Amino acid sequence: MKKIITTILLVIPFLFYAQNDTRLYDIINSVSVERIESDITTLTNFGTRHTLSDTVSTTRGIGAARRWIKSEFEKISSECDSCLEVFYQKNLVPKGENERIVKDVWVVNVVAIQRGSKYPNKFIIMSGDIDSRVSDPTDFTSDAPGANDNASGMAGAIEAARVLSKYNFESSIIYVGLSGEEQGLFGGKGLAAYAKQQGWEILGILNNDMIGNISGVDGVVSNRDFRIFSEPVPPTETEQQRKARRFYGGEVDGISRQLARYVYKTTKMYMPEMNPILIYRLDRFGRGGHHRPFNDAGFAGIRIMEAHENYTQQHQDIRMENGIAYGDVLEHVNFEYAKKLTAVNAINLASIASAPPAPEEVQIGGIVQASVKLKWSKSEGATGYKIYWRDTTSPTWDHSRYVGDINSFTLDGIVIDNSFFGVAAVGANGHESIIVFPNRVFRE
Repeated sequence: MKKIITTILLVIPFLFYAQNDTRLYDIINSVSVERIESDITTLTNFGTRHTLSDTVSTTRGIGAARRWIKSEFEKISSECDSCLEVFYQKNLVPKGENERIVKDVWVVNVVAIQRGSKYPNKFIIMSGDIDSRVSDPTDFTSDAPGANDNASGMAGAIEAARVLSKYNFESSIIYVGLSGEEQGLFGGKGLAAYAKQQGWEILGILNNDMIGNISGVDGVVSNRDFRIFSEPVPPTETEQQRKARRFYGGEVDGISRQLARYVYKTTKMYMPEMNPILIYRLDRFGRGGHHRPFNDAGFAGIRIMEAHENYTQQHQDIRMENGIAYGDVLEHVNFEYAKKLTAVNAINLASIASAPPAPEEVQIGGIVQASVKLKWSKSEGATGYKIYWRDTTSPTWDHSRYVGDINSFTLDGIVIDNSFFGVAAVGANGHESIIVFPNRVFRE
C-alpha cells in the first residue's frame, strides 16, 4: 500500500501541469468564419492597398484601408471597456530608399495593445500586412485586391483581437497591421525600432502572411497543413556566443526556433486536427516577411502561413492567360482555413500571455558524467519549472519532467552528449513560458 501511495503522489503534479486550459477551447470556438470573410471582403473592396496608393479617398487606397482597420480596433475596444490602446505608428520613407520607393511616403502601421494585468511591458505580437501589390511593385494605381496576400492575415489579427479582448492576460498582446511589406518590410522595421525606443520587452511576433489558400501549384489540396518558418539563431548573437555554440550546441535552438516549437506544441495539444510543419528557414527561399525586421532587432519572430501556395495568385496583374486566371482575388480564399489559422494564433497568444516570464539564465553541466545538471534563475510568478529534452536530431521537445519550485535539478542516468535540454517556467494556472535553451555552462 505504501508503494502505491508513493506512485500516486509522484503522478499528481505531472497531471496538474499537463492539463488543458479549457478557455483555449472556448477561444477556438469563438473565432468566426463569417467575420473573417466579411473583413477580407471589406479589405479587397478598397481596390488597392499599395503602400504608395491614395491616402485621401474614403473608398479606395491604403489610407481608407488603414482608417477602417483602426476603426475596427476602436470598435472592439469600445466593447471591452477601452481595453485596447489604438494608435498609428508611422515613419517617413524617402523616395529612392530602394527601387520600389518611387516617391516619399509615410509608412503607417495600425497598432492595438491589450495590456497585461501583471506584466504590462511584456508583449506577444500578432501581425498581418495591410498593403498589397500587382506584378510591378511600383504600380500603385492598378487594382490589387490582395485577398490572400495579405487581407487574410490582417483579418486574422482583427478577429483575434475581437476574441481575446474578452479575456484578461498577465502579459500584453499587440494586434497590428503592418504596412510597407511589399516595398521592403518598412512597417516591421519601423515598429521594431519603436519597440526598442519604448523599452518594450518583446516575447515574440507571430507574423501572419497568407493564411487563406489551400490549393497549391504542386497539386496538393489541404485545409490542415500550415508552415511555421523560423531562423536558427539571432543575427545579433555575439562572437562569444557563436564560439560557444560550436562546442556546446544550439545551432537550431535560437529564440525564434523556440517560439516556433511553442506554437507547434500548443497547436498539437489543442487543435490536433491541424498539421503544423516546422520549416528550418527564416522564410521562403529567397523571399521575405515582416517577422524578419524583428529578428534583425534581436527579437523572437516566426512566420505562420499556408503550406501549399499558388504563385499565380500572388503579386499578379488580374488577367486571364493561357486558360489560367491570375490575380489575388476573393474567390481563391478559403475562409474556413483562415479561421483555423486565426485560432492557432489566438490560442498561442493566450497561452504565452498567460504564462510567467521565462528564466533569464539557464546553466548546464555534466561533462563526462552519467547525469545532466541544470540550474536556472527563478522567474517572477512561476510556481514551478519544467525540464525538457530531446534527441539532438529531433525537431521537437519530446521528453519533459516537472520538477517543482526549485532552481536546480539533476537528471540521473541521462548523458549530456546525447540530447539537448531546456527549461520552462510554469505558472499556477499550468501555462508554461517559452523554453529557454542553456545560455551558460558550468563545471563543478
